[in-house]
Amino acid sequence: MPSEVSEREQKVLNIIETARAKKQKFRDTQITMAHGAGGKATQGLIEGLLVPAFANDTLEAMADAGTVSVLGGEVAMTTDSFVVNPISFPGGTIGDLAVNGTVNDLAMAGARPLALTLSLILEEGLPAETLKHQVAAIAFAAEAAGVPIVAGDTKVVERGQCDEMYVCTTGLGLIDDRASLSPAGLSPGDKILVSGRIGDHGTAIMLARGEFELDADIQSDTQCLWPMVDKLLEEVGPSLRCLRDATRGGVASVLNELARASRVAMIINEATVPVHPAVAGAAEILGIDPMHVANEGKLVAIVAPEAADAALAALRSVPGGEEAAEIGECKTEPEGMVLMATAFGGKRVMDQLVGDPLPRIC
Repeated sequence: MPSEVSEREQKVLNIIETARAKKQKFRDTQITMAHGAGGKATQGLIEGLLVPAFANDTLEAMADAGTVSVLGGEVAMTTDSFVVNPISFPGGTIGDLAVNGTVNDLAMAGARPLALTLSLILEEGLPAETLKHQVAAIAFAAEAAGVPIVAGDTKVVERGQCDEMYVCTTGLGLIDDRASLSPAGLSPGDKILVSGRIGDHGTAIMLARGEFELDADIQSDTQCLWPMVDKLLEEVGPSLRCLRDATRGGVASVLNELARASRVAMIINEATVPVHPAVAGAAEILGIDPMHVANEGKLVAIVAPEAADAALAALRSVPGGEEAAEIGECKTEPEGMVLMATAFGGKRVMDQLVGDPLPRIC
């Protein structure tokens, strides 16, 4: 650790590091909303129950998509469910969110999206016009992402058994030959980039619910991220170490997952993290950190130091990536942890939350 860290601070960091290195166990007696929020409770559910139950190397990699060898090639598969409330919000709907969220998981594995399946769970009494609107949004987003919907299913449940509609999707993609992405490839000195300002989606959902007396013009950032990934692979290729889309749990959760998986430390410069002033204001009023707020059209990229400038330029050249920024660097210690360098010259541990301050955001 740097010399400015006191002995007491070092002891605290050592305790946290030891606790986080322990194998996850699922000991909860019942499921809560926190288990679906992308934080520590979700991590405990997945790593402590689901992965051991279905144990295989692909699942244990804890990636956004799994890979399967088919006829000598590598394909990526992912599946997702969307229960966002409300189903329409500034900048998007549950329909385009389902398409973009699924193709983005494929893109984070370095896979070009090829096709989707779609399952709709509809509430009895759902207005037909609402369903038509969502189907149109799904069709538009799929066409924009260049992926056909090749199969599907529809179920209807009794009134009150779901919030209008839920959407489940599975995606198939072809691993790009230029991609060799893995958290295991992270090294001290690698640079940490985000593709734009953070927290827009979660804040847009919060404002759409009308639960707080706040008014701001914030739009969800939901979009297909494959064009950004394609451009990164074209420009920096082997220097691109790893990608993640910062959805539930926000950028903070993504960084913590990568730091734990790679056993590197990450130092984030708070002053360089792009945040819309309205998002920062809403977060401050509510006592939450924008780093923990969900996104649906932003990625985190870890790149070799010599490729950082080229990667930034590549991101900024693609629509939606104009505000991409370098926000930090991988270090050696404290191993497996993420620290935030604050505007006051100090550092604080940036951990995952147990749950999410804004549940049901995807």
